[in-house]
Amino acid sequence: MPLKAAIAQNLPTVKFIATGGTIAMKIDPIKNAPVPAINGDDLLAAAPEVGKYAKIEVSNISNVPSDYMNPERWVSLTKAVQEALERSDVAGVIVSHGTDTLEETAFWLDLTIKSNKPVVLIGAQRNASVSDFDGPRNLTNAVRIVVDKQSEGKGVLLAMNNQINSARYVTKTHTANVETFNSGIFGIIGEVYPDRIFYAYNPIRRQHIKLKTDKMPTVDIVPMYGGADGVALKASVDRGADGIVVQALGMGNMNESMYEGVKYAISKNIPVVISTRVLNGRVMGSYGFVGGGKTTVDAGAVMADDLRAQKARILLMLLLQQGTKDQKSLQQAFDK
Repeated sequence: MPLKAAIAQNLPTVKFIATGGTIAMKIDPIKNAPVPAINGDDLLAAAPEVGKYAKIEVSNISNVPSDYMNPERWVSLTKAVQEALERSDVAGVIVSHGTDTLEETAFWLDLTIKSNKPVVLIGAQRNASVSDFDGPRNLTNAVRIVVDKQSEGKGVLLAMNNQINSARYVTKTHTANVETFNSGIFGIIGEVYPDRIFYAYNPIRRQHIKLKTDKMPTVDIVPMYGGADGVALKASVDRGADGIVVQALGMGNMNESMYEGVKYAISKNIPVVISTRVLNGRVMGSYGFVGGGKTTVDAGAVMADDLRAQKARILLMLLLQQGTKDQKSLQQAFDK
């Protein structure tokens, strides 16, 4: 057997699941704008160095902008990732994805996947028509992360621009720069260097929630802002939402109109979770004025701790689908 073939046989197998996003787009000459154009096989061909580290199996399950991601697609993705991880010959999974909702998908998978094997999400800020397209570098780095034993047991990771973030805190912070993802005051957990993968710490705030249904409950996000009248919150209740996340101010505060909306939802047995639009810090039942955090907790609302609204929605959705609905149980889950 040729030496090259023998080496290839000894390499670990990595499953690469492509879902679309800028990393799968090129400039359409008629529209003069990026549109879906390439698949996972094309991206793999643009990153020949991955062959040094692993054998790659590509699965193209969609090619959509991440703005189109929704609970139905998330459920399907969980099943595809879990199926791959349960194979004894697969070292881990890479998912390519658009950056707009990448942090949501990462958190969803972190909550729904049960495995110690690495799962690494990647995207790109520049499309494949650009000369300095960042997709191939991110894919190569992701493969190196997956096959590194240090990456086991860290949950779902997001790897872009040579940086590694954990799923719970990572968020997109810039519309265009390649260094767009970071984790606020908690920072990145590791970096990719030419000679090795370096980790600074392990994520510890993690939990697993089993999927019990393919159809997720409807959970809306309603923002608080100066002069909010609570009409959107009440309309969400009236249209049949199963749960509501309020993106409040400060440590979880709102005005009287929004507070009345929260009480209206709770009176209809609709769980309400309070998050904040502030980038860092947690919400608490602290202030006692009408609409302050303490008054909403006393009314029956749940505090999202340090989860921002888009991730609080995902956790609430998953808790509701498994039947968790009372304030105490929901609060315990958000405090984990």
